Amino acid sequence: MTTTHHPSEALLLDYASGALAEPMALLIASHATLCPACRADIARFEHAAGTLLETLESDESRADDAATARLKSVIMDALDASEPATAPSPAVPSIPAYMPAPLRRYVGAAVNENSWRRWGPGVQQIRLLQGRSDATVRLARIQAGAQMPDHAHRGEEFTLVLAGGFSDATGHFLRGDVAEMGPEDIHQPVADTDGDCICLIVSSAPLRLRGIVGTLLNPFIRD
Repeated sequence: MTTTHHPSEALLLDYASGALAEPMALLIASHATLCPACRADIARFEHAAGTLLETLESDESRADDAATARLKSVIMDALDASEPATAPSPAVPSIPAYMPAPLRRYVGAAVNENSWRRWGPGVQQIRLLQGRSDATVRLARIQAGAQMPDHAHRGEEFTLVLAGGFSDATGHFLRGDVAEMGPEDIHQPVADTDGDCICLIVSSAPLRLRGIVGTLLNPFIRD
């Protein structure tokens, strides 16, 4: 299956340079595991960083320059932290096969039917990386044919499809696709009817529900 919705090149560059915080780095690494095109872009960016590092190391006259030393340190950290562009590791027992390799290290053996908690009608979630103040990270499972509430966003939201698919006003998203929403975007994802849609979602702020019921519930939404 070919990925049709990709993260921006700026996000891929930030990932390759080590500039992304852990929640978004996890999403981009998981996407890259499923998307050969973005893996190639990340490898290209990392190669460029490596070439720059070699140039800096060969310039003996600048070896003691503080700014150069800091730049070299940033590049080295980025190269060490970058996710290798390799195929997923063999499936670990009790971890679903749809989990890309980077995500498996976060969910461990915890993902089973007892792990999911109700998030809304027809929608369940498993929270990851809890305790962070900069982002909410969750696995979401939308039942086949179910739709999420019509909502806007108080911040940015990135959704990576891991299994199944969903549609909204911006298009149709399948495994490996990334949907990006900002504060001005409004949508109502509807899961495909041929199976549950499972996604990794990284949000910088709570959702903002629309409609009469949503307006009443918004003050109580915390994640």
